[in-house]
Amino acid sequence: MEMAIWLVLFVIMVAFEAATLQLVSIWFAIGCLGGFFAALFGASVQVQIVLFLVISFLLLIAVKPLVGKYLKPKLTKTNAESLVGRRAKVTSLIDNVNGYGTVVVNGMEWTAVSADDAQVLEPETMVVIREIKGVKLIVEKED
Repeated sequence: MEMAIWLVLFVIMVAFEAATLQLVSIWFAIGCLGGFFAALFGASVQVQIVLFLVISFLLLIAVKPLVGKYLKPKLTKTNAESLVGRRAKVTSLIDNVNGYGTVVVNGMEWTAVSADDAQVLEPETMVVIREIKGVKLIVEKED
């Protein structure tokens, strides 16, 4: 009778894992197999439950971080995100007070503002892109 219960719990856990893909219930499904084999060999219900809990929690604690690390998708920066840290050339005066300025990077013109509000950057000045806010590059003069 216990073997059937363990198999039913196993199927439920696998179905739940298939529905969520969170790598949580799969460890409990494997724990159910431990309980099933303990029941198969005639172990008491207490031993089955302890085996289920020990296997499940050991796998959850030890293996889940490793599996998550290898299954985590590699995030690729978008074109805009890849600009941070790159050099650009000022094409029109960057003046934060008056709210204008442009730079060219990778052959594309971007609206830009200075990271230092008081600093005005002249055309032909080389700058470094520090961050992106919306569609504006935040730049500072290259050292």
